[in-house]
Amino acid sequence: MTDDCLFCRLYREGDHVAATEGFVAIRDINPQADTHLLVLPERHIESFHDIGELTPAEAKRMLDFVADVAAENGLTDYRVVVNAGAGAGQTIFHLHWNVLSGGLTGRMT
Repeated sequence: MTDDCLFCRLYREGDHVAATEGFVAIRDINPQADTHLLVLPERHIESFHDIGELTPAEAKRMLDFVADVAAENGLTDYRVVVNAGAGAGQTIFHLHWNVLSGGLTGRMT
């Protein structure tokens, strides 16, 4: 974790929708859909380009957690989106998965 990363701070101090060892889910403060959750790893990893910094077991646990968070929030129809790099719309450089359901309202970080 880093002190200057918004998502590292939210991992430590945020209002978590769900948590498991090494990962949390939070509500996006600027939702781009009716339901917009973010799943973050505890470890600061810049983007999906760096997914190899997670072990295969950690990566599987993270994806399992994404599915669990959706189910726990009653989502049956949803999208899971990860933006990799500024050109793809990533504005917060801490790996995260966007879990979106319902009407879309804008662009995802």
